[in-house]
Amino acid sequence: MAENKVSVADDVGQHHVGDIKGTAAERRLRRLSAAKSAKLNDPNVTFEEYFYYAQLSRAHPSEAAGSSTSTSISPMSRYNPFKKHTLSGENYPTVDEKNSNGSPIADAWHNVSDEDYVQASRAFRTATWGAVFYLITTDILGPFTTAWAFSQMGYGPAVVLYFIFACFAAYGGVLLWRMFLQLDSDRYPLRSYGDIAFRVAGTVVRHTVNITQSVQLLFNVGILVLQNGQSLSQISKGSVCFIVLTFVWALAGALLGQIRTLRNVGWLANAAIWLNVIILIITTAVVFHSDPNYDAALANNNAPKGPTVTTAGPPAGVAFQGQVVGLMQAVYSYGGATVFVEFMAEMKRPYDFWKGMLYAQSFIFLCYIIFGLLVYSKQGQFTINPNYQGVSPYAWQTAVNAIALVTSLIAALLYGNIGIKVLYNNVFMDIFGFPSLAKRSGKLIWVGLVPIYWILAWIICSAIPSVSNLSGLIAALCILQFSYTFPPFLMLFHVAQRDAIQDGEGFDPSTGQTVRHDGGMSRWIRGLGKNVALNAFYVFFFLGSLATAVLGVYSAIVGLISAYANTAVTGFSCKNPIGA
Repeated sequence: MAENKVSVADDVGQHHVGDIKGTAAERRLRRLSAAKSAKLNDPNVTFEEYFYYAQLSRAHPSEAAGSSTSTSISPMSRYNPFKKHTLSGENYPTVDEKNSNGSPIADAWHNVSDEDYVQASRAFRTATWGAVFYLITTDILGPFTTAWAFSQMGYGPAVVLYFIFACFAAYGGVLLWRMFLQLDSDRYPLRSYGDIAFRVAGTVVRHTVNITQSVQLLFNVGILVLQNGQSLSQISKGSVCFIVLTFVWALAGALLGQIRTLRNVGWLANAAIWLNVIILIITTAVVFHSDPNYDAALANNNAPKGPTVTTAGPPAGVAFQGQVVGLMQAVYSYGGATVFVEFMAEMKRPYDFWKGMLYAQSFIFLCYIIFGLLVYSKQGQFTINPNYQGVSPYAWQTAVNAIALVTSLIAALLYGNIGIKVLYNNVFMDIFGFPSLAKRSGKLIWVGLVPIYWILAWIICSAIPSVSNLSGLIAALCILQFSYTFPPFLMLFHVAQRDAIQDGEGFDPSTGQTVRHDGGMSRWIRGLGKNVALNAFYVFFFLGSLATAVLGVYSAIVGLISAYANTAVTGFSCKNPIGA
């Protein structure tokens, strides 16, 4: 995730209707939606029930088709997660719960056959792994922080750490994918990251995930408002007060943000990625044929004009905290896991998600490394964040800034729209009982929330007008959790419950009851003891990510204090943080 990257997931928790609108499948879905929404986050539904129906969905012929075995996940999986509970695709059962003799499940679903669920749910699952490759690339790709990160860490550490964090980000995605396969079903579809958290760890963890996501999206909007203000200030050569420029963008976002649905504006997100590619090409070409932007480097990096210096290791003039903030740019650059679940929920065969993710992460890593090496080699310590604002010819600087204004506005509108919906649906509605956005009262609340949200984003960027330190702070505080900390943490809860299931235990569809022979700590010990080495690695992964997050937050705060003390950066100022 970078400053101008755009998430192309439409409304959070929504699926693309496409050309099935008005079909029998959509009519079935409307008939089922009220019952389904009431059950998706029901605390009375056990882990075993989610697991049971996930096995049915994975064994369905529409998912098994094209694979050598209906239970094989991929070459990346060390073992078959359903080896003790495998169901054959040829014997896919139909559970007609309307005839299950007054069970709790039957009472809730008495008008719905199993085939209704299958057809209605799968009508919306049409994406292939190739589409997922494009979606992930669009969502994550944004290399405009990488050259600055290289200037803080040097060639060697930057390349190595970008590679390591790419690998762990991919592995975190694999963990989310494995949990998705074992918890998502036609009856209980997974729609968001918070849904996985709820099913393995409960309501408190779900709210924690959703609130963290809301904070991340709010800060992302703030960073984009700050970047747009810097771009406009460079275009106007500093003739307009900087804080006025950022406030104008916040007002524009508040007005355009009144659009409640993004379902018909996906083409904007697709256009934004190609505009970002144009910025990348122009920036790379210009830095090879012109001097660095010395004024911006002095204002932003406190780097006086002189010979360009590049280093193999950490630069002598960069403190350890500055190197950590540089590392956080790698975290920020790989921050796409937040919407991985939404992408998987769109797939016809979720088994294939790993292909799209692996190829996308590999392509993104290469783009980051190549762009970072090229720009840092030419600009050295004069590299600024974002990189395209470090070009010196005014004509080219204006051109890339103008394009960036468009892409940043698109990204900010998407982030703002999704961020408000995440906050409203998962905090205001779930915790405080606010009305649905489909109701008139909900729509009126939306009208008032949008300007409040954008004003908060403006206050954040005005109080912390440093793109590098602000992005480092949000990377450590939020983004790192979704890509690195939450996946192993949730996986521990998942495997503890899954591997604790003994013969004779599990969900019984004929009664709607879950059978367990024991409970308490002994059950958790048995579950975690099935694969001690792998579970120990999850603990190591989780604690390492948590320690990195704490170090990142500390370093970003120290960096902000240092920036206020040693550079032109001041809060709520008329002066552009990177100079005119």
